[in-house]
Amino acid sequence: MLYVVATPIGNLSDMSFRAIETLKNVDIILAEDTRQTKKLLSYYEITEKVVWSYHARSPQSSTDSIVEYLKNGKTMALVSDAGTPAISDPGVKLVADVKKNGLQVSPIPGPSAFISALSASGFPSNRFEFLGFLPHKKGRQTLLKMIAEQTHTMIFYESTHRIEKCVDQMNEFFPEKKICLARELTKIYEEFLIGTPAEIQKIFLEFPEKKKGEFVVLVA
Repeated sequence: MLYVVATPIGNLSDMSFRAIETLKNVDIILAEDTRQTKKLLSYYEITEKVVWSYHARSPQSSTDSIVEYLKNGKTMALVSDAGTPAISDPGVKLVADVKKNGLQVSPIPGPSAFISALSASGFPSNRFEFLGFLPHKKGRQTLLKMIAEQTHTMIFYESTHRIEKCVDQMNEFFPEKKICLARELTKIYEEFLIGTPAEIQKIFLEFPEKKKGEFVVLVA
């Protein structure tokens, strides 16, 4: 059995009871960053656990080994650095390979950055589309043009290094649309910046520190 275990996106207290029990009971934990996961395990006093590295650059041989262990009756938990694994995350390949081999995968639900952002944004949520991370260069403008044409809420992730440029591009492609930047969710500096792209540009100009952190971007 492979368990897909959601972990906190910032505040470590956001782990569910079921997630904690699962991590305590599995034979092996598969972590995107073992150092990050060990901090979480230490916080919940989950000790003496076998933690293997599994990330975007893991070779196919690692996946094959994991599948063999599962076939031999071992239980494993897949975790990412934050949030729900396999959602805009390399864990999706492992889950697909495990299911391809007829093995069971069970989700342990919990935090998800884009769902958390949507729930507190006040933007329409009856229909929405999640795009993950936008491409840095090739295809980015095509996606922005597509976003400009939509009548439902569009959601994507952006890093602190590109958020200012992203807002500039949104001002170019859809200056009249209302956007929300959900910043540092569940952390001490959690904040929702809402307005037109031009209004967000003014906020960045006046308060440069608000360009720091990880962002969920929503376009109404």
